[in-house]
Amino acid sequence: MQTSVSWAASAPDPTAPTYRISTLLGSLLALGAVLSDYLFWRQAAGVNVLVYMVFLVVAHLALLPRYAPVRRTTGFWVVVVGCLVSGGLVAWYGSGAALLAALASGLLLVGLVNQPQLRLLGYAVLTAMAGVLPAVAAVLGNVRAPRQLGARLSRGWFYGRMLGVPLLALVVFQSLFAVANPKYAALSNRFWGLLGDWLGQLFEAISVLHVLFFMLCLLGAAGALVVVPLHFFSDHESRFGEFVRRQRDGVASLAVRRPNFALTTRRLLDLRKEWLVAVVSLGLLNALLLLVNAVDISWIWVDFRPTPGFDLTQFVHEGTYVLIFSILLAAGIMLWFFRRNLNFYQPGLPLLRWGATLWVAQNLVLAVSVGLRNYYYIEYTGLAYKRIGVYGFLLLTVFGLGTVLLKIWQRRSAFSLVRLNSWAAYAVLLLLAAGNWEIWIAEYNLQARFSRLDIGFLLAMPPRVLPVLAEHEGLLDKIPALVSEEEDGYYHPTTPAEAHQRLRERLATFRRAYPLHDWQSRTGAAAQAYSAIAGHE
Repeated sequence: MQTSVSWAASAPDPTAPTYRISTLLGSLLALGAVLSDYLFWRQAAGVNVLVYMVFLVVAHLALLPRYAPVRRTTGFWVVVVGCLVSGGLVAWYGSGAALLAALASGLLLVGLVNQPQLRLLGYAVLTAMAGVLPAVAAVLGNVRAPRQLGARLSRGWFYGRMLGVPLLALVVFQSLFAVANPKYAALSNRFWGLLGDWLGQLFEAISVLHVLFFMLCLLGAAGALVVVPLHFFSDHESRFGEFVRRQRDGVASLAVRRPNFALTTRRLLDLRKEWLVAVVSLGLLNALLLLVNAVDISWIWVDFRPTPGFDLTQFVHEGTYVLIFSILLAAGIMLWFFRRNLNFYQPGLPLLRWGATLWVAQNLVLAVSVGLRNYYYIEYTGLAYKRIGVYGFLLLTVFGLGTVLLKIWQRRSAFSLVRLNSWAAYAVLLLLAAGNWEIWIAEYNLQARFSRLDIGFLLAMPPRVLPVLAEHEGLLDKIPALVSEEEDGYYHPTTPAEAHQRLRERLATFRRAYPLHDWQSRTGAAAQAYSAIAGHE
């Protein structure tokens, strides 16, 4: 009997929520939802993103205990800085790259707070995304109807009737005073008119779409602030190590015991066969790539001059994509050869490592050739987003080839390469977000030495480019061919008169529209552009 009572006393309440939301977290949830609605409802990306990123960082720092494990990790503080920097870049540029960097930084912050031991940034992002539904369920689990609801309603009805008598007296005497005193009547009518206007604006602002958007803000606040531990991705990541381990049940193992001599000999022969395949493959591929690099160096590096009729577009587009694919394929070959016990085959390991190192070095030369192809295209035709993207990808490629060398010489695992390259990708994303690319593209393309200008591409850029276009407007009469991409996907000729007209219309539209923007949507670059063209006619 005593045992059952003791058990009953310690049994948990099945109606109690499994996740208790503190007063601080509840206040931040309400503030986050209201702030998101105020910042982003019918607004473009601008200062609002910076304000929200600051709120997100401050909220998590306030919610985290002082001695939380995540506070002692370098990755967490790097992501915190990334949140603030990317938010500031959105507030200044408002570019898509900066907005993507801010989104990635916010997800990384939430994911690392949820699971501080995560090393793969991709798993941190997936943890943040997968934690939204559990976070919403935890919030809903804390929303419960108050106990003794009937008694409370009865008490509320009692006090309501008590307040009804004074309110009725107030209405009666207010009406009498309004009839007796014309000045008081005018003041009263003015008050009720303002109250009616305010209520009208309030009901007009409350739309179905706005209510749905506010519900989305609530979901976003819950997913961003409520941390319900999600161990799926961290458990999966814990299976991987930084270095390759010797496989005793795989292709072959040098640690097989002496009594199994026949089995040991067979496995050693299998490992030697795999080593021979790797050495022969690397030898043939190195010879082939040496020939390709020799041709590229003599043709592209030394003195590249396209002959009349030379298809520069095919030379850059198709050639660049094929070479980039070959570099990625080369990295895949290295990962395959050095995935298991070849890393421990001491008789042939030095030759294999130096052959792989030569292969990686030649791929670095190939990456330089790709960069030169891209440079020549820019030099002859102008700058574009894809050309910038190619250089960003080449930065990651060179870094990735460097990590392949680490794998070869330090027996690093594929997991280690993914971890290092994910951080490199995040760094390149922040680097791309920091660039004022549209201004640089416009200033570079607006040169008289070019025989062709895509004016439609420049006019479709964000408003911060307009001062550059207005400054170089006279150049539109000097470039032989002006083109613009139409809805059919083809480039059509544009006369200088049409280009001038479209530019003036764009300037006039921006001058009219910018003062109407709320502060949430404004950016520093757009404000600078408006000041520059305010007096331009």
